[in-house]
Amino acid sequence: MRVLVVEDEELLADAIAEGLRQEALAVDVAYDGSTALDRLELNEYDVLVLDRDLPHVHGDEVCRRLVASGASTRVLMLTAADEVSDRVDGLSLGADDYLPKPFAFPEFVARVRALGRRARPAAPPVLCRAGVMLDPGRREVFRDGQAISLSRKEFAVLEELLRGDGMVVSSEQLLERAWDENIDPFTNVLRVTVMTLRRKLGPPQVVETVAGVGYRIP
Repeated sequence: MRVLVVEDEELLADAIAEGLRQEALAVDVAYDGSTALDRLELNEYDVLVLDRDLPHVHGDEVCRRLVASGASTRVLMLTAADEVSDRVDGLSLGADDYLPKPFAFPEFVARVRALGRRARPAAPPVLCRAGVMLDPGRREVFRDGQAISLSRKEFAVLEELLRGDGMVVSSEQLLERAWDENIDPFTNVLRVTVMTLRRKLGPPQVVETVAGVGYRIP
């Protein structure tokens, strides 16, 4: 899942982004509305975490333009205001959810994940294929009932492959979904991550390479 965090308080934005990365999500950050619009035009995001009071372009206008574009990105609006009228205003702009600050981080993560599921075709909350079971909410992976400990990136790649439901997931898609915009498209990090993922999942091998295209779990 790929998330864009837009918050003008840089320390808060960076803390939110790092917390989401600890949950195996790919996260980009923008500190103003103008930069947010540039990011949204260049990249495809599952969820936009959007502060309302932004410099350069107000968060409300960012939300309006995103909704008008027809993008599938889901919007979680953040604000220090907690009046009912503020929540109504935010939702009327096209936001999918609204969370006042300060917030409990576990609830925030749960809301982001719920919106991410709505941004793409429906998938079961627990993903299972070829003897592998992955629970995104609990960050748990099992192979034939045996618990497997994965790094954040290994977990993210495995989740994307399982969501592919047997179809090939291209290397470009995996890099976009499991890393962020700073990733070098010519890096071998994906190949190395898949190699360690295969080793941890053990035999028989479940992650299949499709030469010149990407990977799949058939």
